[in-house]
Amino acid sequence: MQCTSTIESGVLYVVATPIGNLEDISARALRVLRGVDGIAAEDTRHTSQLLAHFGIDTPLFSLHEHNEYARLEQIVRRLRQGQSLALVSDAGTPLISDPGFPLVRALRQQGLNVIPVPGPSSILAALSVAGLPTDRFIFEGFLPAKSAARCQRLRVLAGEERTLVFLEASHRITDMLADLVAVFGGVRSAVIARELTKRFEEVQGAALSELLVWLDADPNRRRGEFVVLVQGASPMINEVDTPEIRRLLTALMEALPLGRAVAVAVKATGLKRKALYELALRLGKVLEPVRPSLD
Repeated sequence: MQCTSTIESGVLYVVATPIGNLEDISARALRVLRGVDGIAAEDTRHTSQLLAHFGIDTPLFSLHEHNEYARLEQIVRRLRQGQSLALVSDAGTPLISDPGFPLVRALRQQGLNVIPVPGPSSILAALSVAGLPTDRFIFEGFLPAKSAARCQRLRVLAGEERTLVFLEASHRITDMLADLVAVFGGVRSAVIARELTKRFEEVQGAALSELLVWLDADPNRRRGEFVVLVQGASPMINEVDTPEIRRLLTALMEALPLGRAVAVAVKATGLKRKALYELALRLGKVLEPVRPSLD
């Protein structure tokens, strides 16, 4: 086990900070933030409050998506002079849907040392309590803001068998869930993790259509920061999801109720009913669940 209490010179430390509860910061993170020569922060005003809480007076400078390329030369120069620096984001682990990738890549290409100081992550926190498979998962970050582009991306992911992990903002969460129902069908298991480690933390699991109703039932549930996790597609779906089967199911559903259409498809193809039923839901030919009025 490696344990060192010294701050190395010429190193950039990538330091995870709390996503809500300040008690989640590690002793190592505090030691590094106190000991480095400077801290690159996504928002210096936000990070200054964190540092003040712990009595840390290390100088701050900004590094965000609009200036990280411009800051690169300055950071390289300071590291080559033997200074040590830390990189933090507004919350959680830097570079995970946050700025910093161009900087870290450039430093490593130039032979400069980058050391992780791991800690809080909303993604891993949500996965740990979701009750969905975690042996294999795929992180998609934020989906496109516009519904058409969002649905297009979701159609690409519809057959993905790994657990899907998304981030979403409060003003888009309802529309995002509605698009998940439209593309994946309403029966897919999913979890909404809201405001993790904060005062109004909620973790709610249900079928996608039920989660949409749950969101609409209380405006407070649409506030805060969200991680949305969706169970991957059943391997059986991918086995039956061929152009020929799609055409057959589509034609049958245009003429018959869903259950009868699936039954006829089972008899015609010999394929498993569950896989055909889930594919039928994905094709979007069933009525979407009725959403309650927000009035």
